[in-house]
Amino acid sequence: MEYEEIAYEVADRVLTITLDRPDRLNAFTIRMHEELIDAFGRADADDDVRVVVVTGRGRGFCAGADLGGGGQPSGDGDGERAAFDRPDDPATFRDEGGLVTLRIFQCKKPVIAAINGPAVGVGITMTLPMDIRLASESAKIGFVFARRGIVPEACSSWFLPRVVGISRAMEWVATGRVFGADEALAAGLVRSVHPPDELLPAAYELAHEIADNTSAISVALSRQMLWRMLGADHPMDAHRVDSRGVLFTGASPDAREGVLAFLHKRPAEFPGKVSTDLPDIFG
Repeated sequence: MEYEEIAYEVADRVLTITLDRPDRLNAFTIRMHEELIDAFGRADADDDVRVVVVTGRGRGFCAGADLGGGGQPSGDGDGERAAFDRPDDPATFRDEGGLVTLRIFQCKKPVIAAINGPAVGVGITMTLPMDIRLASESAKIGFVFARRGIVPEACSSWFLPRVVGISRAMEWVATGRVFGADEALAAGLVRSVHPPDELLPAAYELAHEIADNTSAISVALSRQMLWRMLGADHPMDAHRVDSRGVLFTGASPDAREGVLAFLHKRPAEFPGKVSTDLPDIFG
């Protein structure tokens, strides 16, 4: 797929996906949703990608759905009509933001959000299934749906309370107010806040701590174990998955390499490939 609204760049085992509509503060469109889904599928299939960093071009991360143009699937009419006058069957319609967040949830690679500016509506809900969020001091965040007469989307009613707790999630959703990076940090929505020119370097430092020191297989399995067990009914569900994971990884070439590297006091060179060697421990 040829990308028009995102940029896809791999360097030193880190993929940077940049939302790339700076003239519209990277507002979300049907096209962008299609490109993001394709990009995460491409990342999963590429063993040279160990970590994904998502950021925005220019002064914004993502200003939400593009209601002023560019949001329509075919180019006919304006974005506002495409957003609200849908002919879709309610029984089968799925919102595009949710399709993106579900694809990120399924990703086999850890995902870091570098929120470099305004992130409202789908601009913030798309980050919730990302594993770690860093923010610029200039970031402004808002779950503004109630102020537009709509409801939260992109599976955020599942993700947001799990990230920050139900009380803070309900406050942000019910008021629809826009708040700064410091409030997001205090609530645990973001891991850290940085001056604008230090945001991406901090994200890449964290990405390389993962990429340079860990097994891709271990990280992929651990990511899915932690996310999926958020919805488990009983710790026994986790115990069953843990046990299958320990059984597989304990006998794997990666485990042997990890032990040898530790004993010989050298960096590990894990041979496992997510594209071919990842077991199904959730069956």
